[in-house]
Amino acid sequence: MSRLQPAKAVAWWRALQPDPDHSRKGDRAALARLRRCATIAEAMQDPATIALFRCCGGADPDDLPTVGLAAALLAHVRRDDPGATLIARRIGPDNTDDPATALLKPLRFRHLMAADTPDERLTAFRRLIALADGTLNLFDLATALLCWDEERQRRWVYDYWNAGQPTRTADTEETAA
Repeated sequence: MSRLQPAKAVAWWRALQPDPDHSRKGDRAALARLRRCATIAEAMQDPATIALFRCCGGADPDDLPTVGLAAALLAHVRRDDPGATLIARRIGPDNTDDPATALLKPLRFRHLMAADTPDERLTAFRRLIALADGTLNLFDLATALLCWDEERQRRWVYDYWNAGQPTRTADTEETAA
C-alpha cells in the first residue's frame, strides 16, 4: 500500500474549492493552473502540487510525479459524490452482455489500463473525469491515483465488468505454488 494518504488529498481538494455561499474563497487560480497542465512535469512545478505533496505524506522525491498526477486530475473534479459507487463500476457496462452501455467504452478502458507513464495516465483519466461530468467519488479517485498498483488495476477490471472479486481456491493456491 502506498504511504501517500488519499484522505489528505481529498481534504486538499476541498480546501481549493470555493463554497457556493462564498464563506470560503478556495483557490480557483490553482485549480485553473492545474487543469491547464499538459504534462506531469508542469503539474509538479505548481505550488498547489507541492502543498499536496507535503500534506499527503510525500517524503520521497520519487512520489512527486504521482502527486503531480493526482493534483492535475483532482483539479478536474467539480463535485465529490462520496456515496457513489466505485468509479470502475460506475464507468463500466450496465450489462456485461452489452458493452455499449459503458460510460467509458471498453477500448478506452483498455487504454486506461495500459497507460504506463504518468503522462499517459493523465490523458486517460482526464477522459474518464470528463465522461463522468466531473462528478466522482473523490476518495476512490484519489486512492487510485496515489496507489495505481497491479492489485488496484486488477480490482478495477473486476469492478468495470461487474465480475465481483477474485477468490482464491485450493486449485489456484496449488497452481500459484
